[in-house]
Parts: sequence; C-alpha cells; structure tokens
Amino acid sequence: MPDIPILAIFGTSFLVGFSGAASPGPLLAYNIREAAQRGFIAGPVIGLGHGLLELVVVVLLALGLARMNESSLFVALVGIFGGAFLVWMGWGLLRRPEQGAPGGGSDGAETKPRSIVVPFFGSMAISLSNPFWTIWWITVGAAFMTKSLEAGVLGIAAFYVGHILSDIGWYSLVSAGIASGRRFITVRVYKGIMMACGTFIVFMGLYFLATSMARLG
Repeated sequence: MPDIPILAIFGTSFLVGFSGAASPGPLLAYNIREAAQRGFIAGPVIGLGHGLLELVVVVLLALGLARMNESSLFVALVGIFGGAFLVWMGWGLLRRPEQGAPGGGSDGAETKPRSIVVPFFGSMAISLSNPFWTIWWITVGAAFMTKSLEAGVLGIAAFYVGHILSDIGWYSLVSAGIASGRRFITVRVYKGIMMACGTFIVFMGLYFLATSMARLG
C-alpha cells in the first residue's frame, strides 16, 4: 500500500503548481503577449508546450531518483532543499502579492489568428532559459517526486497530471481574460490568489523541512 494517497499527491501538486504558474515570471508575460496577439488559444497551447517539456523532466528525474531513493540521507537532503525553497517562494508571494498581476486586457480588439507552433515551442524555449525553472525542478520538483515515488508509478503520474493541469488552467484563464478584453482578473483578485497560494506554499515548505529533518534524526 502506498504511504501517500494518490489524491493527496494530485491535490498538493496542483496547488503548488498553480502557485508557480500564477507567480510573475517570463512565461506569464509571454502568455499575456501571445494572448493579445493570437486570442484565447495561446494559453492552452503554451500550457501544453510547457507541459511536454516538463514530462521529459519528470521521466528523467523519476529514473534517476528511483535509484537513489533508498538512501535516507539523499531523500532528507532533497526534502530540506526543496522545503527551504518553498518557504522562500511562499514568503515572496506574501510580501508582494500584487507583483505581476495581469491587470488588463486587449480592450476587446480583434486578434489575428496565427500558427500555434510559435507559442508551443516558444513556451519551451522560455522555460529552458529561465534559471528559476531549473532551480525549482532540482529542489521543489525533486522533493515532491521523492514523496510521490513512495506511491510508485501512480504517484508520479498523479504528481505530473496535477502539476500540468495547474499550468494549463491558469494560462488558459489569463488568455481568456486578455482575449476578451475583460478585467475579471483584477489586482484585488490576483492578490487574494497569491496570498492564499503563498500561505499554502509556506506550510508545505515547513512540512517538507520537518519530515526531512526527522529522517536525519
């Protein structure tokens, strides 16, 4: 029997992934720009491109971590680094929850349909060039996956599906707002989302730190 319920893995992965997707960064800025030019379709396409790249990362990490997961010291160190990064990330969201708010739309202007190839591969290029993305995966991502591996292949699948659905959901929501010219993602709404996400991430980080420290003891 797995130590961690599959639904718990899916839920925590979705919430932490949503927090990362909604945080200010180059991919969110790219999503806003592409939605203004191409319409709603830009959001889900960017999410899918980003998700395909992360599928490769998840598979490679799972293969590597599975070999080292029997070492308590390794699992503890990954959890400590991942937990510390989560606390830092969550505290940053709580300090400045309004930063990066997509506070506008396209004023209802018509968008010109263009090839979806550009945003699909563009999302991959931007992710790869973003140091924060790399750091996230070797700290937080690795920490989550060591926990998910306790539930086997289903645990890794639940982690990945929860993570990618959060990306696709947020980028689709932003692109819908931009393309329609409506400001339903107001600064106040955005700040509320970020504060809730920040609080959740801090607690998740503290959980990782506590459980990982216990392994060392």
